[in-house]
Amino acid sequence: MANILKIVAQRIVLGFLTLFVISLLITFGVELLPGDLAESILGQGATPETVKVFRTELGLDKPAHLRYLSWLGGMVTGDMGVSLANKREISELIGLRLSNTIFLGGFAATIAVPLALFLGILAALYRNSLYDRAVNTFTLTSISFPEFFVAYILILFFAIKLGWFPGISNVSTDLSLGDKLYRTLLPAATLTLVVVAHMMRMTRAAIINLLASPYIEMAQLKGIRPMRIILRHALPNALAPIVNVIALNLAYLVVGVVIVEVVFVYPGLGQLMVDSVSKRDIPVVQACSMIFASVYILLNLSADIISIVTNPRLLHPR
Repeated sequence: MANILKIVAQRIVLGFLTLFVISLLITFGVELLPGDLAESILGQGATPETVKVFRTELGLDKPAHLRYLSWLGGMVTGDMGVSLANKREISELIGLRLSNTIFLGGFAATIAVPLALFLGILAALYRNSLYDRAVNTFTLTSISFPEFFVAYILILFFAIKLGWFPGISNVSTDLSLGDKLYRTLLPAATLTLVVVAHMMRMTRAAIINLLASPYIEMAQLKGIRPMRIILRHALPNALAPIVNVIALNLAYLVVGVVIVEVVFVYPGLGQLMVDSVSKRDIPVVQACSMIFASVYILLNLSADIISIVTNPRLLHPR
């Protein structure tokens, strides 16, 4: 138990260091972009004197490292600051957008995880069959395409040609749960097609690896049905690598959701971050990036802990 706690503490420290490095990269990456918020708001017709006064009012005349240290001190105390573009509290801007992003990611995970387990179990049960080859071909094809390409293909067929779903996922708090699910089905399907292949192939590989075990062969000699062997004997022992890859793919959803939100104009945290980058609203970009990074690191930490707990050999590496 002490070894597990020590390893978890090391992972948490590494997570905080990673967040610090990410904050530096995001801040100074946005600083390197041409122009700033004052020029973006005032436009090209503004005089240099007007731009200078406006930059002073926004605090953009201070050196970048001083603004970064001021922002970092606020983040440590839980204060995300104020948006430079509209003077609203960043926590207020992020609140609804974050809930929309969580809703979309949760919807996609609800579809992807059971579907991946189902396809993986059937692929292991009927391995090397026509079904197994067809599923592997389809999943490898879907994972080979970037998210935006899959999104545009779904929009072309299901929104434009067939007209079954809206091409723009405009949701609000006034909508019922059914309407929100209907409007977010295409972006959720895009994320599902991207991540389900990883989980399905890991499920298939983990179960097939266990089917050669002596206790599985004994169950087969007893005449137990193949599906019962997989569900009652193979699957419980294969859960460790499966749960690990599920956690990693849920972390991947955090990254993929940014592109999908932009394609479908979904009012989530990713769309807010992209809009803030175009406006050079650095505090909002920093806050959104830190939330994405925190969730990603937390899910990866969970995957590491699951791997360690379920595999005692990792506690005593040699």
